[in-house]
Amino acid sequence: MKSFILGGAAVLAIATNAQAQTAPLNFEQAAYVTCREAHAMTREARTALAVSLANHAARYRGVVLPDDVRGGELALLVRGGCTLAPDAYLFTVIDRAILAEKDKLPKR
Repeated sequence: MKSFILGGAAVLAIATNAQAQTAPLNFEQAAYVTCREAHAMTREARTALAVSLANHAARYRGVVLPDDVRGGELALLVRGGCTLAPDAYLFTVIDRAILAEKDKLPKR
């Protein structure tokens, strides 16, 4: 019985890890990914998710995400926010970073 429970736990851990490796398919799913779950994704999936969420938040806030130093500063704010609150939703952290830097970002 003990080996069955341990085996079931291993299968659950593998299934959870495999699920965490893929990015959500739509915004409704992506908006509820926590920083901790995003961290468990592959780098490519995490980057695609973050860029998608950032573009959505930028459109809503009426700004454009620059490809210069300001974009890097936003990324550092998001990284710091996720470090401080790993259970926060990634979208919330990204949106708040954009809101904090909104005056420095080019308008749409």
